[in-house]
Amino acid sequence: MSDVVVTIKDAHKLVRMSELRGNTIEFDGFTGYVTRPTGEVKGGLIVIEEIWGLVDHIKDVADRFAAQGYLVVAPDILSHVGITPEVGNELLRLRESADAEERNRAQPAMREKMAPLNQPEYGSWAVSALKQVVDWLEAQPEVAGRVAVTGFCFGGTYSFALAAADDRVRAAAPFYGAPPQATEFDGFACPVRAFYGEQDERLITGLPEVEKRMSEAGVDFEATVYPGTGHAFFNDTNPHAYNAEAATDAWQKVNDFLATTLA
Repeated sequence: MSDVVVTIKDAHKLVRMSELRGNTIEFDGFTGYVTRPTGEVKGGLIVIEEIWGLVDHIKDVADRFAAQGYLVVAPDILSHVGITPEVGNELLRLRESADAEERNRAQPAMREKMAPLNQPEYGSWAVSALKQVVDWLEAQPEVAGRVAVTGFCFGGTYSFALAAADDRVRAAAPFYGAPPQATEFDGFACPVRAFYGEQDERLITGLPEVEKRMSEAGVDFEATVYPGTGHAFFNDTNPHAYNAEAATDAWQKVNDFLATTLA
């Protein structure tokens, strides 16, 4: 399997495989995409999907992290409520459509499909599912207890949630997410590095409160805010949101962070 040549525009894709190279495994009530490094394992990493589900973009990001030396699991915890990759891709297509009628259809469809995510029962289930992934990684001898989490959008939020709920997580790197309302900030036992686009108004408005609560709880927390960019800046399959400069810098920062915390 040959690597695709990396361009400057897509510099954060330090290794982009010509096809997805992982496989699917079964957990209790959900599945996960597992991808392994070819050499020494530096640790285990959980990559949590965007709101569109476990689409190929997230699997590709998991492969990129595996190419950096991590045993990676990208759990599919959205199919549990009907947001399969197929549904997510269709919702995104409608939202980004050039046809005004299709865009108008997107909002009610998204509200319907995403309504279950607002239920407390789902949040509890999702965190318990993510703990299963930690269990699995902890059981891999080569991981040696070195487990971290990252995620994007929905996955950024649940990166915060998992790190606050499971003290086995040694590092958390959420992208454009916020701690769920019920988060116990005293539960964080690891450093957190968060990444945001300056134009992501809702999250940026709430960031000072997150920083305050993290400080009060004694959490090692740092947020990087990229000027001139918004939500989903790392998603190189979304031409309306992707920002190559911000994505490249964030990729480097995340890998440096993981190398330090999982050493």
